[in-house]
Amino acid sequence: MNTPFAFTKDQLRELAHAALGHARTLGASNALAEVSESTGLSVSTRKMKVETIEHTRDKGLAVSIYIGQRRGHASTSDFSMQAIREVVDAAYNIARFTAEDDAAGLPDPDTLERAPRDLDLFHPWDLSTDTAIDLARRGEQAAFDVSRQIVNSEGANVYTSSGHFVLVNTLGFDAGYAYSRHSVSVAPIARDRRGMQRDDWYTSSRLHGELASPEDVGRYAAQRALARLSAHKLGTRTCPVLFEAPLATGLLGNLVQAASGGALYRKASFLVDSLGKPLFAPHISVHEAPHVPRAGGSSPFDEEGVRGIERDVVSEGVLEGYFLSTYSARKLGMKSTGNAGGSYNLTLDSSLRRPQDDFAAMLRKLGTGLLVTELIGQGVNYVTGDYSRGAAGYWVEQGEIQFPVEEITIAGNLRDMFGKIAAVGADTVIRGSKVSGSVLLENMTIGGS
Repeated sequence: MNTPFAFTKDQLRELAHAALGHARTLGASNALAEVSESTGLSVSTRKMKVETIEHTRDKGLAVSIYIGQRRGHASTSDFSMQAIREVVDAAYNIARFTAEDDAAGLPDPDTLERAPRDLDLFHPWDLSTDTAIDLARRGEQAAFDVSRQIVNSEGANVYTSSGHFVLVNTLGFDAGYAYSRHSVSVAPIARDRRGMQRDDWYTSSRLHGELASPEDVGRYAAQRALARLSAHKLGTRTCPVLFEAPLATGLLGNLVQAASGGALYRKASFLVDSLGKPLFAPHISVHEAPHVPRAGGSSPFDEEGVRGIERDVVSEGVLEGYFLSTYSARKLGMKSTGNAGGSYNLTLDSSLRRPQDDFAAMLRKLGTGLLVTELIGQGVNYVTGDYSRGAAGYWVEQGEIQFPVEEITIAGNLRDMFGKIAAVGADTVIRGSKVSGSVLLENMTIGGS
C-alpha cells in the first residue's frame, strides 16, 4: 500500500523513545510521549465555483513528564533532536513547579493494552485536487437539478485525511496505528414565495469506496431543503416528539457528557452517584464496542494506551458504567474504562425494536406530534439535566407529515427524556462514534408563538 506519510512508524517510534530517554536522564520518575503525523485534503465549491482548497500536513510530539505525582506537559512540531530535548526540558520544569496531585500518573500497568489488535482503520484515498473538485461539483449539480426551487447553496465539500501515531511510556507500552477518514457533504438552499430554507446531508467512512455517491448526497440534501419550504409556527403545547436518527445520536452525546469522569468528579453532572440506578426506560440499552473493524468509532486502545471495554453502559434502563480516563477514575476511586478521548461505537437499542420499524413506522408510532430534524443552540445544563433548544421539523398527524415547522423550542430534562423513550427505530444512522435509529419520546414541552 502506498503511504501518504513522510515518516515511517519506526521513525516515529525512534523519536518517542528519544524523548523518553532524555526524560530519564533528567530524573523523571515516569514519562509518556506521543509522536504523530497526518495529511489531508479538503475542497469546497459553492454554486459550482471553487471556494477553498486546503492541503494539510501536520506533525507533532507531545510529552508528559512525572516527578512523583507532579506532572508537566509540553509539545512541539519540530522533530530535530535539539527540539525534542528542549520540549522534554520544558515539561520537566513545569512538573518541578506543579503541585502534587494524588490522581496524577501513568495508567495502572494492568489496564494497558499489551497486544493491540489490527482493526483495519487505514484506507487512504489517493485523491487529486481536480478529482475532489469534480466530486464536489457533481454533488452540488445534483442538488440544483432536483428543482428550480433550489436557488442557492452553502456549498459542497469533499474531505479526506490520513494519520498515524506512536504512543510510548516508561511502563513498557509501545504501540500505534494508522487511520483514515473521508466524507462528502452538500448544503443546498431552496426558495418559495414565503422565503428560503436550507438543509444538508453528508456521507462519511474510513473507506472511500463505501461513501454514497455525490449525486445521491446532493439529491437527498435538496429534497430535505425543499421539504422545509413554507414552514409554519406552532403554538405552545406538550406532545410526543420524534427525534430523527441523526439527532437521536446527539442524545447519546448528552449521555456521554453527563457520564464522563471529568463532569462527575467536579460534581458538574446530574448523574453523580447514579451507577446501578434506573436512568432510561426499561427496554433501552446502550452498548459500547471499541473494536469493530473499520468502524468510525473504533480504536485498539485509548489516548493513554488503556484497553477499551466492550460493555453495556446501560442495561435494561439501568446505568451500568461511566466514561473514565485514568485521572478521572482515580478522582472517583474507580478504574479507568479506557475512555480517555471519548466513547467508542456507542449504540442505542431497544428490546421492543423490530426490523420493520423503519422511519415510516416510527411516524405511525408518533401518531400526532412533532418530528424534529434540526436542533439549534447548546441549551443543555448538565448539572441539572435541564434541556431547552431551538428546533425545526414537521408537524405529524395520524402518522403522516402535515407541514414543516420552525422557530420553536423543545424543552425537558434529560433524566425525564431518557426515561420517556417509547421506541427506537430500525432506521439506524452512524454519526461519528454514535449509532442510533430515530427516537420517540412520550412527550416534551414545545415553545411556540
